[in-house]
Amino acid sequence: MLETPEAVVEALRENHDRPHGVQRTITAEELVEAAEPFDKPDVLVTALLELMTAYEYTGEHRKSPVVFARLLKVWDTAPESFSQWEAHQVFWRFKWVTTSLLQVPDVPLATVDGWIGQMRNRYEAAEHGMQPVAAMRYHVAAHTGVGLADAFDLWVTRPRTELSDCEACEIRYLAGHQVTTGEDAAALDTWAPVLAGSTACSEEPQMSQARALLPLVRLGRTDEARSHHLTGYRRVRGNTGMMHEVGLHVEFCALTRNEGRGLEILAENRPLYEATGAPLDRVGFLTGVEVLLARLVEDGHGDTPVAGPPGRNWTAQELLAHVRSEGDRLTAAFDARNATTAVGERRRLRVAQGPLLDEPLPLGLRTSSARPHAPATAPAAPAATRTEVPDDFVTLVREARRMASVGHPAGIRLWSRVAERLTDGTAEHDDRLGPPDLLHAELAEHRARLHAQEDRTADSVSELKRSAELFERLEMPWHALSTRTHALARATSLDSAPQSSESEEDDGTAPGTGRPDEDTIRAGIDEALRELERLKTEAPLTGEARGAGEAAYGADVQTERELECLSVLHSCTFAAYEEVLRQLPQAPDSAMERFEETARRLHAEAEQLGFPHQVANARQFVADLAARTGDLARAETELRAALEDIDGSERPWRATRPRAMLAQMMLAQDEPEAAVDLLHQVIADTVRHDDTEFPLAPTYALLGHAATHMGDFGAAVRHLSEAATRYDHKDAPDDAADVRLQLADVLARSGQQADAVAVLESVLADEAASSLDARLRAQARLTLARGLRELEEYLASAEEFLLLADTVAGWEDDAAIHTLVAAETATALALADRWDAAGTAYQRAVTSHAEAPNPSLIMHMMCEFARLVMLAQGPDGLDTALAHLAEADAVGAAVPEGTETFVSWFESGTVHYRRARVLAEAERFPEALTEAEAAIAAHEQGGEQGETPRAEAVRIAALIEGNGLERFNDAVVRLTAASRRCRHANLPEAAQILDALREDYLTRRPA
Repeated sequence: MLETPEAVVEALRENHDRPHGVQRTITAEELVEAAEPFDKPDVLVTALLELMTAYEYTGEHRKSPVVFARLLKVWDTAPESFSQWEAHQVFWRFKWVTTSLLQVPDVPLATVDGWIGQMRNRYEAAEHGMQPVAAMRYHVAAHTGVGLADAFDLWVTRPRTELSDCEACEIRYLAGHQVTTGEDAAALDTWAPVLAGSTACSEEPQMSQARALLPLVRLGRTDEARSHHLTGYRRVRGNTGMMHEVGLHVEFCALTRNEGRGLEILAENRPLYEATGAPLDRVGFLTGVEVLLARLVEDGHGDTPVAGPPGRNWTAQELLAHVRSEGDRLTAAFDARNATTAVGERRRLRVAQGPLLDEPLPLGLRTSSARPHAPATAPAAPAATRTEVPDDFVTLVREARRMASVGHPAGIRLWSRVAERLTDGTAEHDDRLGPPDLLHAELAEHRARLHAQEDRTADSVSELKRSAELFERLEMPWHALSTRTHALARATSLDSAPQSSESEEDDGTAPGTGRPDEDTIRAGIDEALRELERLKTEAPLTGEARGAGEAAYGADVQTERELECLSVLHSCTFAAYEEVLRQLPQAPDSAMERFEETARRLHAEAEQLGFPHQVANARQFVADLAARTGDLARAETELRAALEDIDGSERPWRATRPRAMLAQMMLAQDEPEAAVDLLHQVIADTVRHDDTEFPLAPTYALLGHAATHMGDFGAAVRHLSEAATRYDHKDAPDDAADVRLQLADVLARSGQQADAVAVLESVLADEAASSLDARLRAQARLTLARGLRELEEYLASAEEFLLLADTVAGWEDDAAIHTLVAAETATALALADRWDAAGTAYQRAVTSHAEAPNPSLIMHMMCEFARLVMLAQGPDGLDTALAHLAEADAVGAAVPEGTETFVSWFESGTVHYRRARVLAEAERFPEALTEAEAAIAAHEQGGEQGETPRAEAVRIAALIEGNGLERFNDAVVRLTAASRRCRHANLPEAAQILDALREDYLTRRPA
């Protein structure tokens, strides 16, 4: 099949599209062999380059230089066989050879130096710049510790060339050098473009993210460290070419007291223990593992089971000895090769590190028992170093104004500092800042913003009105109109409209009664738009500053006025949006038309004035209402366009909200993977831009929801835990409890029922539960009671059900909950062997069912009572059990035909099935068999959905036939047919169960 050059080229093309891994590498090796016999070596060149790439990206550094040597031989003898790109790659991959040779301690340094010398000679002959050669000299010096300062200077002082490493990789090298010299802050400044994602390549940002983790923690920037761990680890997990980076993530977990998370990483990366193609990276991986294991052993967890090399079980103590021995051996080999102690010393320094935090960094992760969980701690705030706060007051105010003009979220920190300085007397007004009222107006806007963050809308509106008055006094009509319209818009989101107009102010808002009525809002918007047009004539956008207020903003008065003009339109759009929102899902056409018109105008004028971020704002309003009215396609289109607008606005911090909205769209359209990626970026951007306003708690909650949809329960637990902690520190107990209910559900679904119960118990602790919404508290207690029942803690479950029954007893408006709670309480009490109380609850459930029917639930309760009676009393309880089942039949018979929530074939089959088992336990086998066959017939009516319960009914029928009636042949025939049917229905496990019983009967039936 590979007998022609064309066939090999096609195979190379197909292989190149595969992900890096063992299969791609093996195929690349085979294709080199296939390309060798051809007369022209051009196909061989392509095959060798492909093989070298496979080795490079899977950590097979031992083999890469051999391939390159073959490539050079062809280059020297038949250069015409290389395309322009391939010729460039010959020079480019000299760097790969140098780094690969450094990876292998068996290769003498003289050989490495020889390759660099050959690289230099060939670069000179081809008239290439020497910066890449200097970079290789630096890598050798950094590895050996010899001549490092001179090699660094020689590298960084030379200009970059087309053969230099990509900018992202060079940033990694520069920042890494700064970390080794103790300059963490400088290193993170250097890393900023890569960590922000603006500079990237195939290896970045994940390599830099791993290296930046500990510097971030050391500088207190723990939110960023958490974000880069969550996003960066996903990119390196299981990648043999990134084993050093995996080791750095393990080390990070150990030093932030997240040992359990570190153990999970080891379990996910067991194959890395056997990856030996890159010994230096192997040292990096093993050292990270050693840091983690040393922490566990030091804390007395040496017997903890851990994931080590495949093939045997390991404890922390055993694996520590193994990796320490292997690490010692490899570092000794490197130090012997280098004639220095640099590699060993770096390893010793890493292993000697102690924890960087007093408490575990909250990653929101349920982990192993290696370290008990510490109490939840507040998430670290975004580091203040992200926003430099000038000491000079004038500079501080001017910088706050600059940030306000571009809408940078970090400006809120500066305005807060301005207010603090004025309050504590460490600053006073300076005439260089303009009139005092200007600063007072700006601070009123700042306070309004803070009140809005805390959902204190009325206070926010009051501050905006105060600000507008000051701007009027300062003869700043554009700012006054903008702020006044903003106040109107914000007032529309108050809880309720006023009930009386007797004491209304001119704006239609009665103090303390709520938002203006709809007519007042519409009139206010119309007046604002008329005022906007008037100002364009009396104080045109291109006009000169009016008074000292506007003059204090500097020369660009036009930009300021344009921004305020768009702010007015934004507020009008928001008010129209709120009007529609209040009337959904039946919003009148007039309200929708009004909204569409204001959004179109905002869009058009923002586009005309050249402010794409306001175009994006208009799109977001449209997208939100489209999503709420079910037009998800339009919502997605608008949001993606909004993100493109923001990309062109030089205001990247504006992307968090539309990106979060888009994530919701993706989740609604069952694309959770896309939602997860978007939400991780939202979180990273929020921290990066010091955005204290963006609501991260619901973002983490949504991320947990998306992870649940992906079936990634571990990630869901982490993100929901983080969300709950953040809600705790926002003093939002209902939101925190709601997230913990979701968390408990995820834990239960992932088989961690005990963990779910622990979460719910913390929600319902006396002090915590007292402030919760009553229905939310009831839901938590119901879930806890069911969880305890699953753990077979029946008495505790019954106690929780009784508490729940007391809670809902007074809910006269919800009879259905009474039926549910009474039925589940009855079953719990019976399970707990509290039969008298169980009987009382049973009758209460039956009575409640008459008022608020729930036939499926009541029939399930009755069947459970039949089972439990027989379990408790044996054959003596037969009559009682049959009476319960007769009641169940009566309940089912009373359900009207066509009731959507009642599946008659399933409920009828369930009762027959239970009666068969009850009769069998009483050794009334003929009657039991009749009931079992009735159950089979009932479930057969369910078609495909009935196959699983039908198979179980067949099993019971066969057991009765064989064990009860000793009709083994009949049972074998029944089981043979049922097993065949199960396989046809794609129920292999059910078929295996039936087959096993059949085989047993075949050995027992008479000859």
